[in-house]
Amino acid sequence: MNTITASSVMRSSIKIAAVGWTFIFLFFINNHLNAQMAHVYEFKSIPNGLLSINGKGDNAIWNQANTLSSFIYPWNEGNPPPMTFQGLHDKDWIYGLYRVHDPKKILIYTDKDNKSDVLASDRVEIFFRKNEKMETYYGLELDPKGRIYDYQAHYHRQFNPDWTWPAGQLIVKAELNPTGYTLEFAVSKKSLKKLGMIKGNTIEGGLYRGECVQLNGDKAEFKWISWVKPESETPNFHIPSSFGVLKLMK
Repeated sequence: MNTITASSVMRSSIKIAAVGWTFIFLFFINNHLNAQMAHVYEFKSIPNGLLSINGKGDNAIWNQANTLSSFIYPWNEGNPPPMTFQGLHDKDWIYGLYRVHDPKKILIYTDKDNKSDVLASDRVEIFFRKNEKMETYYGLELDPKGRIYDYQAHYHRQFNPDWTWPAGQLIVKAELNPTGYTLEFAVSKKSLKKLGMIKGNTIEGGLYRGECVQLNGDKAEFKWISWVKPESETPNFHIPSSFGVLKLMK
């Protein structure tokens, strides 16, 4: 006859509980990774020298790029004005093209004539991070005049606005048009590698727009647009869940 003791029951209960918590932990980790991997944008490869940006997005080679159009209002009702993102890369550069279609007037602040003007203007943005902890990440906030608000940051929202992208390694061109604006950028792979932003053929990045809906002096009101829904009840792109994967294809 087998004798069941209190201690053996307790040991069995502990083992069952441990297995249960391990399963729950792995379930949430798997869901988190799947959520991030669901947001992957593939930059197609092009030969060197075929793309010179001018802000118009009119080079025929953009027709080869994948088009991302599934942008959302994470913190507002309804659908945002249409916008798209396209990316390409060659041996030395990665290229991006934003097309913003908006029937209302595009609001741009110009009074201070320095890079902080961008923060009170309609703009598109791209972030790069080293890892999910966001120990170091970089922001490029780019307005319809082609102005750049660039910075280095550390989690959470510890900004160094005096930092600038390495000289000669970033090009931004933009143009307003009757239906909104287009903006092209080129970032050198040399600078991204030096900053530790490229791992193999992947970059952890975020794609956004700050839709300026009201501007009084330098006081701006925004609706925020993203390619993912960050895990935050209030507007905040400076968190791990706002990022996805930018994949450099062969």
